[in-house]
Amino acid sequence: MEKDHARPSPARLSIEPTQFAGAPDGPPVAWMIRAGLTPYPDALDFMEQRVAAIAAGEAPETVLLLEHPPLYTAGTSARREDLTDPDRFAVYEAGRGGEYTYHGPGQRIAYVMLDLKRRRPDVRAYVAALEQWIIATLAEFQVRGERREDRVGVWVTRPERPRGPDGSVAEDKIAAIGIRVRRWVTFHGISLNVDPDLTHFSGIVPCGVRGHGVTSLTDLGILVSLPEVDGVLRRNFETVFGPTA
Repeated sequence: MEKDHARPSPARLSIEPTQFAGAPDGPPVAWMIRAGLTPYPDALDFMEQRVAAIAAGEAPETVLLLEHPPLYTAGTSARREDLTDPDRFAVYEAGRGGEYTYHGPGQRIAYVMLDLKRRRPDVRAYVAALEQWIIATLAEFQVRGERREDRVGVWVTRPERPRGPDGSVAEDKIAAIGIRVRRWVTFHGISLNVDPDLTHFSGIVPCGVRGHGVTSLTDLGILVSLPEVDGVLRRNFETVFGPTA
C-alpha cells in the first residue's frame, strides 16, 4: 500500500485527533536533529532508506528535524501554473501528497516516519494528529493555530488586516502538512514557519491555495530560536505519539 495526502476529504475534521501512542512496552521514537542546511535529495534518500528499514523491523520509528536551503518542492498534485517564478530556486519532485511548497532557512521541517500498523492504520486520523501536534506547539507560544476543512495546514487569523472581498477575516498559513505512506509507514511530514524569509513564498502559490498569505512566529511578534521550538515540538509530540529517545 502506498498513499499520499493532498487535499483533505470533507470528512477529515470529523475525526477526533486521538493519541497515536504505540504499545506501552514498545520502543521509543528516535528523535534526530541535523544542524546546518540539509540538501533536499539527502533528506529524500534518508527517508527512503529509513522507511524501508522501519517496515522491515530493522530500524526504530524516527522523527528527523532539519532546515533546507531555499527551494521549492512539488507534490503529486502540483499544478504548473502555481509555480509562478520557476527560475528563482531549485524545484524538486517531492513524491509526497499536496502541491507546491517552499522550504528554507528559519523553517523547522519535521520528517515523521512512524509505523501506523503499530499505532492506528488510519491516514486521515494520522493527519489530524499531526495538526493537533502543531496546534498544541503553537499554543505554548500564545498563538492560536486552527484547522480549515477546505484547506491543508494550520492557519492563524489576522483581524488587524483588511477583510476579504466577501467580508471574511484575513488568514495566514503558519504550518504545512504533506505526507506519504508506504506499507503503513509514514514519511515526509510538517513544516513550521519560525523565522523564514516570507518573500521567498512569492514564487509559488503555496499548496495551491489562493487568496491567503503565509506567516511565521517572527511575523506574529514571537521571537524564539529553533532550539526553543524544537523543545516544545518534542514535548507535544510525546503527548500525542508517545516517548522519544
